[in-house]
Amino acid sequence: MEYIIVKNRKLKKYTDFLKKFAIGVIAGFISGMFAAGGGMIVVPALIHIFRIEDAKARATSVFAILPMVITSGFFYGKNNYIDWNIGVKCAIGGIVGGFIGAKLLKKLSTKVLRIVFILFLIYTSVRLFI
Repeated sequence: MEYIIVKNRKLKKYTDFLKKFAIGVIAGFISGMFAAGGGMIVVPALIHIFRIEDAKARATSVFAILPMVITSGFFYGKNNYIDWNIGVKCAIGGIVGGFIGAKLLKKLSTKVLRIVFILFLIYTSVRLFI
Protein backbone atom coordinates (compact mmCIF):
# COMPACT_ATOMS: atom_id res chain seq x y z
CA MET A 1 0.00 0.00 0.00
CA GLU A 2 2.82 2.39 0.92
CA TYR A 3 4.46 1.73 -2.47
CA ILE A 4 1.29 2.79 -4.28
CA ILE A 5 1.05 6.03 -2.27
CA VAL A 6 4.70 6.90 -2.94
CA LYS A 7 4.29 6.03 -6.63
CA ASN A 8 1.15 8.19 -6.90
CA ARG A 9 2.95 11.15 -5.26
CA LYS A 10 5.85 10.82 -7.70
CA LEU A 11 3.43 10.59 -10.62
CA LYS A 12 1.55 13.71 -9.43
CA LYS A 13 4.81 15.65 -9.06
CA TYR A 14 5.86 14.55 -12.53
CA THR A 15 2.53 15.48 -14.14
CA ASP A 16 2.50 18.83 -12.29
CA PHE A 17 5.99 19.51 -13.62
CA LEU A 18 4.91 18.62 -17.16
CA LYS A 19 1.85 20.90 -16.93
CA LYS A 20 3.96 23.81 -15.68
CA PHE A 21 6.60 23.15 -18.32
CA ALA A 22 3.92 23.04 -21.05
CA ILE A 23 2.45 26.34 -19.86
CA GLY A 24 5.95 27.85 -20.05
CA VAL A 25 6.55 26.49 -23.56
CA ILE A 26 3.21 27.82 -24.83
CA ALA A 27 3.70 31.22 -23.17
CA GLY A 28 7.29 31.42 -24.42
CA PHE A 29 6.27 30.52 -27.96
CA ILE A 30 3.53 33.16 -28.01
CA SER A 31 5.86 35.70 -26.43
CA GLY A 32 8.57 34.94 -28.98
CA MET A 33 6.23 35.02 -31.96
CA PHE A 34 4.10 38.02 -31.03
CA ALA A 35 6.27 39.82 -28.43
CA ALA A 36 3.38 39.56 -25.97
CA GLY A 37 1.08 37.06 -24.42
CA GLY A 38 3.12 35.43 -21.70
CA GLY A 39 0.92 36.84 -18.94
CA MET A 40 -2.22 36.20 -20.93
CA ILE A 41 -1.34 32.50 -20.94
CA VAL A 42 0.43 32.04 -17.61
CA VAL A 43 -1.98 33.95 -15.33
CA PRO A 44 -5.19 32.13 -16.37
CA ALA A 45 -3.35 28.80 -16.40
CA LEU A 46 -2.04 29.27 -12.87
CA ILE A 47 -5.45 30.39 -11.62
CA HIS A 48 -7.54 27.70 -13.32
CA ILE A 49 -5.21 24.69 -13.53
CA PHE A 50 -3.26 25.06 -10.30
CA ARG A 51 -5.84 27.03 -8.29
CA ILE A 52 -3.34 29.71 -7.30
CA GLU A 53 -4.84 32.92 -5.92
CA ASP A 54 -4.98 35.75 -8.46
CA ALA A 55 -2.37 38.07 -6.93
CA LYS A 56 0.12 35.23 -6.51
CA ALA A 57 -0.56 34.04 -10.08
CA ARG A 58 0.19 37.51 -11.46
CA ALA A 59 3.39 37.85 -9.44
CA THR A 60 4.51 34.34 -10.43
CA SER A 61 3.72 35.14 -14.06
CA VAL A 62 5.92 38.25 -14.03
CA PHE A 63 8.77 36.22 -12.56
CA ALA A 64 8.29 33.40 -15.10
CA ILE A 65 8.04 35.80 -18.04
CA LEU A 66 11.37 37.52 -17.29
CA PRO A 67 13.52 34.72 -18.81
CA MET A 68 11.19 34.56 -21.84
CA VAL A 69 11.56 38.30 -22.41
CA ILE A 70 15.34 38.16 -22.04
CA THR A 71 15.59 35.23 -24.47
CA SER A 72 13.25 36.77 -27.07
CA GLY A 73 14.93 40.16 -26.65
CA PHE A 74 18.34 38.63 -27.27
CA PHE A 75 17.23 37.16 -30.59
CA TYR A 76 15.28 40.27 -31.61
CA GLY A 77 18.39 42.37 -30.86
CA LYS A 78 20.67 39.95 -32.66
CA ASN A 79 18.50 40.27 -35.78
CA ASN A 80 18.42 44.08 -35.44
CA TYR A 81 14.66 44.24 -34.83
CA ILE A 82 14.86 46.52 -31.80
CA ASP A 83 14.48 50.30 -32.04
CA TRP A 84 16.71 51.07 -29.05
CA ASN A 85 15.57 54.69 -28.74
CA ILE A 86 11.93 53.69 -28.31
CA GLY A 87 12.79 50.54 -26.37
CA VAL A 88 14.80 52.31 -23.66
CA LYS A 89 12.10 54.95 -23.14
CA CYS A 90 9.39 52.29 -22.95
CA ALA A 91 11.55 50.25 -20.55
CA ILE A 92 11.89 53.24 -18.21
CA GLY A 93 8.12 53.75 -18.36
CA GLY A 94 7.65 50.02 -17.79
CA ILE A 95 9.74 50.16 -14.63
CA VAL A 96 7.59 53.01 -13.28
CA GLY A 97 4.37 51.30 -14.36
CA GLY A 98 5.50 47.96 -12.94
CA PHE A 99 6.20 49.59 -9.59
CA ILE A 100 2.77 51.27 -9.52
CA GLY A 101 1.03 48.08 -10.68
CA ALA A 102 2.76 45.94 -8.07
CA LYS A 103 1.73 48.39 -5.34
CA LEU A 104 -1.89 48.46 -6.59
CA LEU A 105 -2.02 44.66 -6.76
CA LYS A 106 -1.93 44.50 -2.96
CA LYS A 107 -4.78 47.01 -2.62
CA LEU A 108 -7.30 45.70 -5.21
CA SER A 109 -9.71 42.86 -4.62
CA THR A 110 -9.58 39.68 -6.68
CA LYS A 111 -12.90 40.60 -8.31
CA VAL A 112 -11.61 44.01 -9.42
CA LEU A 113 -8.37 42.46 -10.72
CA ARG A 114 -10.31 39.92 -12.78
CA ILE A 115 -12.62 42.57 -14.24
CA VAL A 116 -9.70 44.82 -15.18
CA PHE A 117 -7.82 41.87 -16.72
CA ILE A 118 -10.90 40.78 -18.70
CA LEU A 119 -11.46 44.34 -19.95
CA PHE A 120 -7.80 44.54 -20.97
CA LEU A 121 -8.07 41.27 -22.91
CA ILE A 122 -11.28 42.39 -24.62
CA TYR A 123 -9.76 45.75 -25.54
CA THR A 124 -6.64 44.08 -26.91
CA SER A 125 -8.70 41.57 -28.91
CA VAL A 126 -10.89 44.27 -30.42
CA ARG A 127 -7.84 46.37 -31.35
CA LEU A 128 -6.42 43.44 -33.29
CA PHE A 129 -9.38 43.63 -35.66
CA ILE A 130 -9.44 47.41 -36.06
